[in-house]
Amino acid sequence: MFDSRLTRFNSHGRSLAATVLMVMMSVPSMAQVRDMRDSPGRQIQPRTPLQGQVQPREVQTQVPAVAATQPTPPLPQTRESLGEGDTVRVTVFQNPDLTTEARISERGTITFPLVGEINLNGLSPSGAEARIADALRKGNFVLRPQVSLSVIRVRSRQVAVLGQVVRPGRYPLDDTSTKLSDILALAGGIGPTGDDTVTMMTVRNGKTIKMDIDVSEMYRTGNLKHNVDVENGDVIYVQRAPVFYIYGEVLRAGAYRLEPNMTVMQALSLGGGVTPRGTDKGLKIHRRAQDGKFQEISGSLTAPVVPNDVIYIRESLF
Repeated sequence: MFDSRLTRFNSHGRSLAATVLMVMMSVPSMAQVRDMRDSPGRQIQPRTPLQGQVQPREVQTQVPAVAATQPTPPLPQTRESLGEGDTVRVTVFQNPDLTTEARISERGTITFPLVGEINLNGLSPSGAEARIADALRKGNFVLRPQVSLSVIRVRSRQVAVLGQVVRPGRYPLDDTSTKLSDILALAGGIGPTGDDTVTMMTVRNGKTIKMDIDVSEMYRTGNLKHNVDVENGDVIYVQRAPVFYIYGEVLRAGAYRLEPNMTVMQALSLGGGVTPRGTDKGLKIHRRAQDGKFQEISGSLTAPVVPNDVIYIRESLF
């Protein structure tokens, strides 16, 4: 019995000695610790995890983004002034309760919180911002107010478009609609019966000026100097395009739009051509003279056609 106990004791002793030896081998020596301490640039390589061992997950701390303390820079303001009927939106930085959307009254004023009625008539948007900010500062409502004003709807600056356009009417002028072509586009463009030459009535330096602008020629040649700026109160008129008339022995008699440099042959093609009973020989053109009376002239297929010409195709004798 004593021998068996002694055997078990020796076995446990050997196991304990082996465990202590493994621990001592895994612990770095004092020299190694001293080397790591004296070498601050040296990095300790992490141990490669054993197969099946769960590697600890790195905890990442997200730092919340700091809110911007400066307001967004304002967009470029219009060069025109505010007036009756314009709808504006006013905001004050870090004061959302002061946000106001109002229409400028007949007196040129709007009602703003805390300030009351304030006159904006004739001011530019930047000038209106300064006036509202000054009123808030003088009333000790806001210490350093940063006011932003944007024009939502323009009614004080309008231009009239009349005549042969798709949608005649009055249209507002804003930052994106200041050219003649812009206003024509708002009106739907020139209609099918409209002339390429547009008449514009405007007032410059107190004088009324009439301008005739050939829109088709302007874009055909690429010369956009006649694409003028349109101002408040201007009138754009698109007259009816010139026409000519065909009757007699043609398939489709009637009135047709006159194109530039059109000949009698081209005019007859619009009317469907001459019927089997008609002839293009001896055709007659009735043309209005300067005194307003029509005169009959003999024409040919290569003769030019002028506005209000009446072309007659007679019946063939054979």
